[in-house]
Parts: sequence; structure tokens; C-alpha cells
Amino acid sequence: MVSPTPSRHLAELRLRVGKRGRLRARIEIGNGGLVAIGALVSLILLSSAVIVVAAKRVPDRT
Repeated sequence: MVSPTPSRHLAELRLRVGKRGRLRARIEIGNGGLVAIGALVSLILLSSAVIVVAAKRVPDRT
């Protein structure tokens, strides 16, 4: 039986800037890695939202 989703995901990036500037990147990641990255991004976004709310709060002048 064939899995409905691939167990490994592959992404490649080739970027050229000007005549001599080049960047080549390749990543191969499994399903567990994608879940971990998603969790990390979610936690970063949630924590930054808490920091913004705390920074906007007006302190009591008592």
C-alpha cells in the first residue's frame, strides 16, 4: 500500500544577484520535522503577540 503523503519533502532554491552573487540551498525534511517547524513558528507568533499586548498596557499611576 502506498502512503498518501510522501515521507520526505524536498525543496531547492537557486538565487542569482548580479553577475557574481549566487545562492544555492537544498533541504530535505520528514513529516515530523515539518510538524516541529510548524510548532516553533506558532510559538514564536504567540509569544510576540503577548509581548506587544504587554508593551501597549498603560501602567497604573497609584
